[in-house]
Amino acid sequence: MMGVSRGRLAVTLDVLTDALVLVGQHGVYCQSARQPGKPAMDIQIITKQIVDAKDLIASVMAELKAARGQ
Repeated sequence: MMGVSRGRLAVTLDVLTDALVLVGQHGVYCQSARQPGKPAMDIQIITKQIVDAKDLIASVMAELKAARGQ
């Protein structure tokens, strides 16, 4: 439906979402000693990197869609 490139990027987003869920579950058990109620710092960094990667992929998908519409 989306074409090969956008389809592959969509699957990549799904994989990253699954990774984000797993990291989030791990973060429940690995709490920060300095910030009670928050995941450990390494979990926070990993989560931010995955979210940033998802945002980048989503922006590339939007650019591909716009280029296809022109």
